[in-house]
Amino acid sequence: MSSGTNSSSSSSSRPDSRRPSSVGRRCTRSGCSAHAAKTLTYIYSDSTAVLGPLSTFAEPHAYDLCAEHSDKLTVPQGWTVIAHNPESHQSEPTPDDVLAIAEAIRQTLKIDLTPKPHTPEVGRRGHLRAIPNQSDSLN
Repeated sequence: MSSGTNSSSSSSSRPDSRRPSSVGRRCTRSGCSAHAAKTLTYIYSDSTAVLGPLSTFAEPHAYDLCAEHSDKLTVPQGWTVIAHNPESHQSEPTPDDVLAIAEAIRQTLKIDLTPKPHTPEVGRRGHLRAIPNQSDSLN
């Protein structure tokens, strides 16, 4: 292979992971030429597949999937899928969220906030001490 030519091997067809893709990425499933819509990442130590929005950068251990393939995603038995859909998140809290926050505030207000009378101990000095000015003792 000469440098500067496009090769059909999978190692050179992956975009550089240090730069954002400037021309829209394609689904990494073989035989699919649809535009990628989501990025799939595996966490092998937790037996978890994470399916999220299309990443900004092409990563070597992540798979870009089109909408059809991301909807049909299956994982091995015993694995879990974490699907992150930012467009499904609400921008405003629900009434239940507001009630939960109000209840938490009520609980904190039930704590007795009245100051307790503090009687200082007799004969105890505070943590501050007066140190004579050294310039006065030199004169």
